[in-house]
Amino acid sequence: MLTDRHKAEIDDILSRYPVRRSALLPLLHLAQKEEGYVSDAAMKEIAAILRLTPPQVYETVTFYTMLSLKPVGTFHLQVCKSLMCALAGSDNLLGWLQARLGIKPGETTPDRLFTLSAVECLAACGTGPMMQVNEDYYERLTEEKVDRILADLKRDGTSPLKSGPFMWPEPASNKS
Repeated sequence: MLTDRHKAEIDDILSRYPVRRSALLPLLHLAQKEEGYVSDAAMKEIAAILRLTPPQVYETVTFYTMLSLKPVGTFHLQVCKSLMCALAGSDNLLGWLQARLGIKPGETTPDRLFTLSAVECLAACGTGPMMQVNEDYYERLTEEKVDRILADLKRDGTSPLKSGPFMWPEPASNKS
């Protein structure tokens, strides 16, 4: 039970919010950190803590792309499918990832290293196509960049951004 293992942390989270319901996202993050996803049991427990119904908690989990209802791989690849990214080639990017990883959106590789998801706007409209890997953004993606990212993740087992923000080199500008 979440409350047994994290009572002090839960009490601390609840103390920050005058309206109990406002602690929903922090508690969901705690549950996901604990199990790697938000389980049915965790949703029921959080609902009881916050005096909500389980469907109210479920609605929130399914609304936010950073929350998962089932275990995800070590690296959760979320490809933006908004209009701007689609116009910049996100469909091609998603197809490339499917071919490289041998999985479709919503699936995880057999080695549990990668989970692929197609998500709505990730707020990088000017730098698409883009994807989020765990909590790191990769922008202006090409097939070559995706191959480098996957190779880095497979080789190191950690995000190449772990040491700090990384930006792909910008294309040379056409200055007159």
